[in-house]
Amino acid sequence: MAIKIFIDQGHNPGDINAGASGNGLVESEITYNVGIMLAGLLFADPNFEVRVSRRYPDTVLGTNQRTSLQQRVDMANGWPADYFISIHVNSNPNPAINGSEIYVFRENSVAYNMAEIVLDNMVYFTGMKNNQVRVNPSLFVLRRTRMPAMLIELGYLTNLHDVEILRDKQFAFSFGIYIGLLEYFGLPYQL
Repeated sequence: MAIKIFIDQGHNPGDINAGASGNGLVESEITYNVGIMLAGLLFADPNFEVRVSRRYPDTVLGTNQRTSLQQRVDMANGWPADYFISIHVNSNPNPAINGSEIYVFRENSVAYNMAEIVLDNMVYFTGMKNNQVRVNPSLFVLRRTRMPAMLIELGYLTNLHDVEILRDKQFAFSFGIYIGLLEYFGLPYQL
């Protein structure tokens, strides 16, 4: 039985739930690309079934921030997915803040254990700083999904070191997440 992974490419192009931008990069473009590349890796692996929230670069979900988030959750719950992965890019007023982190609903959970392995692999393949797995039960997509869920913050658009990696190594993020999932499930990597 294939493992059903729902990939949510955080935010939308345009003005509705648009996300961050900085240093020439736009969050919704990076999350779309990384999500589509991850979906391609999972689609090619018979151990997985995969769906994405944004099938095309110009896909806009919802009419405001709340309905945009609700639509993503509804798609995953309605499938129903076995696991939910939301991909985001961070920003901070302090340009020195950098690195990758993953948020989960609670510690000592399937999502937390999976996130630790995924994050380790993601930073290994990208060279990002590891900011650890963090608990944040207030995040809508973690609160409302009915399956283990993690929200991945790839890096900071406001940090020049991260910007270079976010721009040039988008496949490495996808590949790191994929290898992390394989490791978590104890599955072999196949070319």
